[in-house]
Amino acid sequence: MDIKDIARPLDGVGVSAFLRELPARPLLLGLGEARHFVGELGELRNEIFRHLVEHEGYRSFAIESDCLRGLVVDDYLATGAGTLDHVMERGFSHGFGAAPANRDLVQWMRAYNEKHDEKLRFYGFDGPLEYWAESPRQALTGLYALLDGPLPRTVVTGETLDTLLGPDDRWSNEATAMDPSQSIGRSADAQRLRLIADDLVALLDTQTPQLNAKDGELAALYARTATGLLRYHYWMADTSPARWTRLSALRDAMMAANLRAIAEHGPALVFASNLHLQRNKTVMPFGDQSLEWWSAGAITSTHLGDRYAFLASALGTAGDDTPPPDTVEGILSTLPWDQALIDARRLAEAIPNPAPRISHDFAYFPLDHARLDMIDGVVFLKKAVNLGKLG
Repeated sequence: MDIKDIARPLDGVGVSAFLRELPARPLLLGLGEARHFVGELGELRNEIFRHLVEHEGYRSFAIESDCLRGLVVDDYLATGAGTLDHVMERGFSHGFGAAPANRDLVQWMRAYNEKHDEKLRFYGFDGPLEYWAESPRQALTGLYALLDGPLPRTVVTGETLDTLLGPDDRWSNEATAMDPSQSIGRSADAQRLRLIADDLVALLDTQTPQLNAKDGELAALYARTATGLLRYHYWMADTSPARWTRLSALRDAMMAANLRAIAEHGPALVFASNLHLQRNKTVMPFGDQSLEWWSAGAITSTHLGDRYAFLASALGTAGDDTPPPDTVEGILSTLPWDQALIDARRLAEAIPNPAPRISHDFAYFPLDHARLDMIDGVVFLKKAVNLGKLG
């Protein structure tokens, strides 16, 4: 089988054709990153999203970034409040605000909203965490403020919440990533906050009918984030060998919960690492360990079924890292197009026994030939020159 028979040039027409071939129209279309901060992939993503908005009715974009910081971007898109510089600095985590393609995307989405009544939405769907985690203050106090009636004051007062939370830097201590003894996640204050969060979430369930749509959506986000963060901090204090596997799994579970909420406003384009969006378990070396956990895509796919679709990305030459010709990426590099969209399952048939790609770039995750049956399509870039700095 000639691989040109299972591939097409990647443009708007090709994306629309791909969507028509799926068994159902996806509520979430995942576009994975084989490596973060690839300028060409960010530009291509922007082109795909513009086409989806203009021709396929997409109105939402979600990125692997802090879900609470994403509120800053979404508010800017809706109101134009603030400056673009402020939004890029405060609206993204993981350094993604510095990526030129993200700045271009926010500018385009804001310009679109100025001209159209049906507005575009922006979402971060990661938790407020890196390897360490932020304070649950914003989520807990935000949820508390949105609830009404005597019960919250019986459960807890604002002053008590503030006292239990204490200084934010005792939560966001980066040293906790490698030293669980420095985490306060199992302190008496943190344990009490977990119970309070549970009571507030239960109260939210009783008051949801009286909240308007905007406040209800925000309260649900705060509730998911508060309980998720407190749970994450609890396991940050764990000293067992399972610590990092559990933390990785909890992070992806938080992502998946946010994705399911975003799907209610679908269809949306979701942009994140291949490892988070894939349908199979994620396996990742971590020091002398090998971590294995179910990805956000796997969890989301379980809930949404064929209303979730996933395009993995792969790169040919990335910087000075060139794939050997007998690897999947090396063979795909013979395609006549700089950017291509390939049927993943037929790709497995066309290239039955490729050599594994061993990348010199630690941040690049080569395409897993054995898992092509878990992917709907492959977005391939023949060459990536603009590789941004990681971390």
